[in-house]
Amino acid sequence: ISTLTSSSPTEIQSVLDTLFEPSPTLYTLVSSHLPPSFTSYNEFADFVADLLFTLDDDEKLLNILGAHPRLGAKNVESVHSRGEQRSLGGGEEEEGERLERLNVEYERVFPGIVFVAGRSRQVIMQNMEKRIARADIEAEKKEAIEAMRDIAKDRASK
Repeated sequence: ISTLTSSSPTEIQSVLDTLFEPSPTLYTLVSSHLPPSFTSYNEFADFVADLLFTLDDDEKLLNILGAHPRLGAKNVESVHSRGEQRSLGGGEEEEGERLERLNVEYERVFPGIVFVAGRSRQVIMQNMEKRIARADIEAEKKEAIEAMRDIAKDRASK
């Protein structure tokens, strides 16, 4: 990671795609603001989150947040997301239908991301219901960025 900033654009994009999700918008944002170096992947994840917290272009932010697959999606391209969402698979058909209804409602209200790795389907659904009921887009964007950072740190630790 200490040499990331002097890496090729392809290598930088590969790191971003691995830690976050493939997003040309995120790549453009990050590559235009890279500092001289990073001491750890956690520092890099914090750097990216800080960029997103200060981004004043909602269209770009929503595009970046939207790069993450929906919860419980069947066809998830990212190997990392597939593994992280494994805890949402299986379960009762009724739970699957409830998760689908929550996804539709959640996506109608928010473009957010929920950190799922290692959390049960029930815990995730309760979290989604709470966030939908809160109906605060600014708080949701903040939590989505925090979730992206947490996901990146979790992926870096593996």
